[in-house]
Amino acid sequence: MTKIQNTKQYDLEDRTLRFAANVRQFIKQLPKNIANFEDAKQVVRSSGSIGANYIEANEALSKKDFCMRIKISRKEAKESKYWLSLLDVAGNKELDLMRKELFGEANELMMIFSAIMRKSQ
Repeated sequence: MTKIQNTKQYDLEDRTLRFAANVRQFIKQLPKNIANFEDAKQVVRSSGSIGANYIEANEALSKKDFCMRIKISRKEAKESKYWLSLLDVAGNKELDLMRKELFGEANELMMIFSAIMRKSQ
């Protein structure tokens, strides 16, 4: 049973890593303007923080520490949605679709971390 749990942890670690990498690929394609530059920095930070805090949660020293890290991962997913919404795609339908997909993934990650929080309390 422990083996299955570790596989699930790895899958979520991998999923959060892919999300952060996909955000970075998306950012590289955005129009270069001051607003996008500043908002892109924020979404890069928050998207990377989701997985980093999840990894920390898996190495938690206590249940309280685990729950706090999961809450931070959830908060960072929510923040990523915010910054993704602010990015200017300049009417590019392909970029808008990518943004919507990333927004959806951030939302799913947020719901996953919410479920983990409920089950951990």
